[in-house]
Amino acid sequence: MHGVGGTTPQAMLGDARTVRVTGDAVAGIHRCADDADAEDRPGGRRREPVREAYVWSNLTSGDGSRALWLMLLPFMVVNLAHWMRPTSEGRATTVRAYGLLVRLVALTLTVLLTAAACEVALDLTAWQCAGTPACFAGKAWLGFMSEGRHGWWSPPGRRLALAAAVPTAVAALLWLLSRRTWSAYELQPPDLSGDAETGGTAGRRPALCLPGFWYGRRIVARLRAAHTAAALLTVAAFLVQAASHYDRAPGGSPALDVLGRVLTAALAAAALFAVHTVCRRGRSESAPDDTADRLTAALPATALGLLLASAVYAAWDRPGWQSHGMLPGDRVFGLIALGQGALVLLLALAARRLHRAAPVERTPLGGLAGPAVATLACALGGVMTAGVAHRVADWLDGPATPGMGGPIGGPPVLLTWQASVIPPLFSVLFLLLLVLAARTLRLRGRLCRTVADGYPDEPHDQARTRAIAGSIARAGLTDATPWVLGTVAALTLLLGGGAVAGAWGTHDVPGRAADGTAAAVEDVARVAQALGSWCVGLGFVLLIAWGRRAYRDPAARRTVGILWDVGTFWPRAAHPFAPPCYAERAVPDLTWRMRTWIERTGGRLVISGHSQGSVLAAAAVWQLPAATRRRVALLTYGSPLERLYGRWFPAYFGPVKLAALHDDVHCWCNLWRRTDPIGGPVRLPGDRAGAPAVDHGPLKDPLSYGRTAEHPLPAAILGHSQYQSDPEFARIRASLLARLAAWLPVPPQGSAGRSSA
Repeated sequence: MHGVGGTTPQAMLGDARTVRVTGDAVAGIHRCADDADAEDRPGGRRREPVREAYVWSNLTSGDGSRALWLMLLPFMVVNLAHWMRPTSEGRATTVRAYGLLVRLVALTLTVLLTAAACEVALDLTAWQCAGTPACFAGKAWLGFMSEGRHGWWSPPGRRLALAAAVPTAVAALLWLLSRRTWSAYELQPPDLSGDAETGGTAGRRPALCLPGFWYGRRIVARLRAAHTAAALLTVAAFLVQAASHYDRAPGGSPALDVLGRVLTAALAAAALFAVHTVCRRGRSESAPDDTADRLTAALPATALGLLLASAVYAAWDRPGWQSHGMLPGDRVFGLIALGQGALVLLLALAARRLHRAAPVERTPLGGLAGPAVATLACALGGVMTAGVAHRVADWLDGPATPGMGGPIGGPPVLLTWQASVIPPLFSVLFLLLLVLAARTLRLRGRLCRTVADGYPDEPHDQARTRAIAGSIARAGLTDATPWVLGTVAALTLLLGGGAVAGAWGTHDVPGRAADGTAAAVEDVARVAQALGSWCVGLGFVLLIAWGRRAYRDPAARRTVGILWDVGTFWPRAAHPFAPPCYAERAVPDLTWRMRTWIERTGGRLVISGHSQGSVLAAAAVWQLPAATRRRVALLTYGSPLERLYGRWFPAYFGPVKLAALHDDVHCWCNLWRRTDPIGGPVRLPGDRAGAPAVDHGPLKDPLSYGRTAEHPLPAAILGHSQYQSDPEFARIRASLLARLAAWLPVPPQGSAGRSSA
């Protein structure tokens, strides 16, 4: 099992001639051509294991267009928060409350994305620019609906109804992507031959061993219906709010006013039902959840009908109606921000309560990792919203600065305030980077005094020592992630609250709100507003470019891929529009292959996984029946099982769960290096039978300090890569097969008795 970035079957098997024995072009199992029919020749190579390679890189990478998934990054991050809850010991109600709060935060992100599309299409384009001669002049594509044209599309309501097609298309695209990716990635039936053990270590075993964990069709369909309906209702609310604001004013039509109030009530009722759908039930993992909800299936259709009715209501002829200023209803962004802040604080209370009931060693931020990540998701959503709105506003009003007296009013004041807090946040991040750099240099200096002790029989030089010590020190930066994330989350929450207070308190952008204060304050406010506007826009573009490069460039993919692969490892439990979960394809693949091969041959098997592949291997082993697990050994290397998953996802990979995995898999060895920034020890002792401890390391890296007879050229510092080239790898794999053979019953005479690795 390869890890982040993927590789080819030829490189994994060390043979240019390979064949795919099962699977497809997306994910498949490969063998050397000479071993393709090994089971039919049991006497041919009886003492040598048959090697197979599971290649799954196409599940997470591909052409550059997949970088567009980064536009859904906030959805993926909030989905991660669902799985980061602390362990639960007798706190079932709090666990349900935690999941409910995360799902509600996820729902606000969908509303925020749709509101951003409405802001660009309805407010900035159809309402402000098309209604302002200084803006629509010279824009031929906008001329047919401009107010000065006096055409059929010129009235404000009809312009808004036409522009509503843009956010509606965004909602339809998200719905379509969610359905298509479910069919392509996650529509894999689980292996139901596993046993639901109730005794022994069953109480300590995680939910990953349950048959329905990797198949949650019902919850994804329910959430998809609710989020799609929420997006459509958001568009309808913008239309109804704008038209009803005019109808309620003096001179408005009483009949249309009544219709607007009826539509408002209907939208509120549908929105409450969508929220109820999200709140009603979470994941069901004890069995495959593949039944359909007829009621929730009708929810998007109902929302679409209300949207069409709202468009007709807004497009109705209203003589004398003209657009000026910003679109009524711009306070929606402030309400979303306040709602997100309140939900995050409640989520922090639930997480803290769970952690205090059953504290787990090495859990980051005292159990508050999930709320911190949810805060980060909200911040990413806000930054992307502000970035798109400001860049479109800047493009529409020409050389003027949005919100500073140009042809149009610009985006809502809150979005400008949110953009203006980006420079202070970046300043703090820069200081954090300086602190981390200083800590790394100090650690490298201390390591320089001890690194050479690992190579006592070789001559030493200062440059080589610094290089090795620097690799070890930089690898340790991974363990500093918790306090960096905690600092950024706390600062984001504080600055976000300040942005809402500033926007609602002054009703003006920072650059104009500071007029009349000290000159230094005015300068800082104007610079922060200008820099923030460009930072969020440039950051959005760089995010897409960075993601595209990561998908096309293997080196860049390995650099950033671990973050993406961790995020898409988990099923979509909180947000249906998050990028698809590749494990819902990979884990059933592995489970079916291991079980059917062992049942057919009666052989023994070593499943070895590198990096993220080790997590998939552990998840697949948990799904196996007990009789099959007895014939499986686990070899992990460069594994983040404890360093990332055990710490950040304690309810699923915490120490108790990993110890239970050790009990289930009697033969397990984990290889690790001190220079590895991702992998590390799993920190488990040997089992009760006196077998060696799971961790084997740290492996020597580099293998030689300088030039030796075995290494005439300077050995590279491998870090996270090329574990299989270490001599210890082959020795450990052979010892695992030998340990399996020592206590397994001898296969019946005439059986294949094969071994596989």
